[in-house]
Parts: sequence; C-alpha cells; structure tokens
Amino acid sequence: MARDRLDEYRGKRDLAKSGEPSGGSAAARSRFVVQRHEASTTHFDFRLEVGDVLKSWAVPKGPSTDPGQKRLATPTEDHPLDYASFEGVIPEGDGAGTVVVWDTGPYRNLTEHRGAPIDVDDALERGHVKVWLEGAKLTGAFALTRTPMRGREQWLLVKVDDEGADRGGDPARGRPESVLSGRTNDDVAADADRER
Repeated sequence: MARDRLDEYRGKRDLAKSGEPSGGSAAARSRFVVQRHEASTTHFDFRLEVGDVLKSWAVPKGPSTDPGQKRLATPTEDHPLDYASFEGVIPEGDGAGTVVVWDTGPYRNLTEHRGAPIDVDDALERGHVKVWLEGAKLTGAFALTRTPMRGREQWLLVKVDDEGADRGGDPARGRPESVLSGRTNDDVAADADRER
C-alpha cells in the first residue's frame, strides 16, 4: 500500500541524486513535521503522519499561532515517513532548494463528528481535521479545513484559540532555525557548498 501512496512522490524525484528519503516505518505515536523549504519561493511544508505516509500541504506564509490568521495550505503529494527528519539540499527539479525541520513532535487527533471520534484518514476525506500538536514552536490545537478556491482544492490551516495561541506572535518569521540541528536554510546551503 505504501508504494501506491508514494508513487507520485517517487515519480517527481531522482532519489539517488537528491538524497531525499524513499520510505520508513511508523513511530510509536503519530507525528507532525513542518519543514521550512527555500525553493523558487520560501514556504513551509506542513505534514501529518497518517498510516504509512506523511500527508502534506505547502503553506506559503507558514503556520500562525494567532487564531485570527487563516493560512492557505495547498495539498502536495504524500511523502514517506522518514522525510520527517530530512534536512538538506534538493538539487534541480521539483522543489529544488534547501529544507530544514522547522518544527516536529507528536500529535493527537481531536476530530469528532457529533461527539464520536473520526480517524484522521476519514477526517481528511471529509475535508476537516483537528489535531493537537506538541512541538517546540507549535503547541495546542490546529484545524485544517478544505475549501474550494479558484477551481482547485485548497485548505486553510488555523490555530484554535487555546493556551498555545499567541495573537501577536509569528514564529514563521522570527524563528527560521531547525529544531533538530539549529541550522537555517542558509546554513544548509553553505554546508552543501563546503562539501562540494
């Protein structure tokens, strides 16, 4: 099943050349990752572990901790689980640029319908999922909701108003460093240049 769900991901890349992960196994707890990706434009890739893949959305402005800010989230292809720790330089082709792990940690599914829990796969199919993130930069509940925009599928990522909310904060702007390595995208590019 993982092969089928990752066909689009693998079809867009030469994994031997890019050094990007090709697959991996699930963690004990479902995890999320947000990767800061400097490609043709800088954006953030928001990913949730769902079964044997990372469901993924590109968030141009990055996640906000302000419940009043709605962030556009464009679905991208499913990624392999071991992509959750990937940092490096993607060479020419789809997504060429640098990637750092901006935030990561476990998450819990909070999605319900009429008081009954709904698993994440079903919630995504229905077009709305609510999760509790336990990251270094993002904590508390976030909601992803599908919305029709200009003829293509788009989602909105919104912080729920709880103890993790910060109406004045914008961690996507002020904190560009990786939570795994402490490096920025510029550091990753400089390290790659030194290794050549």
